[in-house]
Amino acid sequence: MTATASADPALTARLHAWVDAHFDEQVALLQRLVGIPTDTPPGDNAPHAEAVAAVLEGWGWQVERHAVPEDEMRAYGMRSITNLIARRAYAPGGPVIALNVHGDVVPPGEGWTHDPYGGEVADGRLYGRASAVSKSDFTTYLHAVRALESGGAPLKGGVELHFTYDEEFGGLKGPGWLLERGLSKPDYAVCASFSHAVVTAHNGCLQFEVTVKGKATHGSAPRTGHDALQAASRILAEIYRQAAALDEIHSGIDGITNPTMIVGRIEGGTNTNVVPGQVVLKMDRRLIPEEYPEQVEARVRQFIQAAVEGLPGITVDIRRLLLARALRPLPGHEKLVASLQKHARDVFGEDIPAVGTPLYADARLYAEHGIPTVMYGAGPRTVLESRAKQADEHVMLSDLKGATRVMAGLLADFLAA
Repeated sequence: MTATASADPALTARLHAWVDAHFDEQVALLQRLVGIPTDTPPGDNAPHAEAVAAVLEGWGWQVERHAVPEDEMRAYGMRSITNLIARRAYAPGGPVIALNVHGDVVPPGEGWTHDPYGGEVADGRLYGRASAVSKSDFTTYLHAVRALESGGAPLKGGVELHFTYDEEFGGLKGPGWLLERGLSKPDYAVCASFSHAVVTAHNGCLQFEVTVKGKATHGSAPRTGHDALQAASRILAEIYRQAAALDEIHSGIDGITNPTMIVGRIEGGTNTNVVPGQVVLKMDRRLIPEEYPEQVEARVRQFIQAAVEGLPGITVDIRRLLLARALRPLPGHEKLVASLQKHARDVFGEDIPAVGTPLYADARLYAEHGIPTVMYGAGPRTVLESRAKQADEHVMLSDLKGATRVMAGLLADFLAA
């Protein structure tokens, strides 16, 4: 069967029946995974990976553990990462599809009415930190593969499950680390999502640390120093002036509007009665897929320096913290989209769109290696509905089951011989 054909309806029915019969087991697995904290920071995520590996090995699967060296972790700002690859190889002649999910998540914060690590089920929802983004899709993908292998059809090609743990830090020690080392070279990739739609593109992101240096002095004699905060206020004003102008730039991709720019953190000064000698700004510039990061970075550096030009005793250091390139559709992604839309229509009884998202994710790292990539999973119909990264994050159990059926159908379309 080619990647553009559809699986036999009888096979599809068997896949759905398997998912339904094992759904309680799937829910229990998600509860177990939610119960193991992967708050990042601090990012001590190897224990979660080990628990996942133990489950898979209990099924008789082989699991590769790829631990990021400790010195790399310290420099990166996290404590531990063990990336997992589970390869399911079938007969020769078919494509290899990578399924990627990240297990790291922001800390739970305040305001929960359910235990953030409890995996409590209530009113058709499973609550817990990362229940929607993205531990739900550990189970979506795993049970889709198990359903495929239990469906009785001969299979060609293979599936690789990539379980990684640094999406909150940019993915460079997760999928980026695996791909750069040649540990995986799939033909297609599907990554965990945060939308009921098929996501085919996402924004990029540049983050900078801007350090404004002057000369601290006593508050009673401010003219004997050089006020770094006064200089920083000029930079702030220019950043927000430039940010307002970004509203006039528009993306041609549905779901993506315009670039954005914010300052998310400010630090500086030593005391109320001291002229600040240093101020640090941390800023975030989102790029639409039509923009080029190199050009945007050069422009940001130029207008920041220009904002304080001529101020005596003031210097500015601009350090890039993050470059996450945008996800752009690659030839071949349309086959993934067509399959997912067909099966979603059959399962949910509605048409789901193929859109972009203003967020950024690990999916871009696969596309940067020339791999046609989309994002799809059980994760929320919208981020706001699921309360992802907020108190009482949850996944709808009906969406969890439905997305698992859809993913099983996709795998059958590509891999059933």
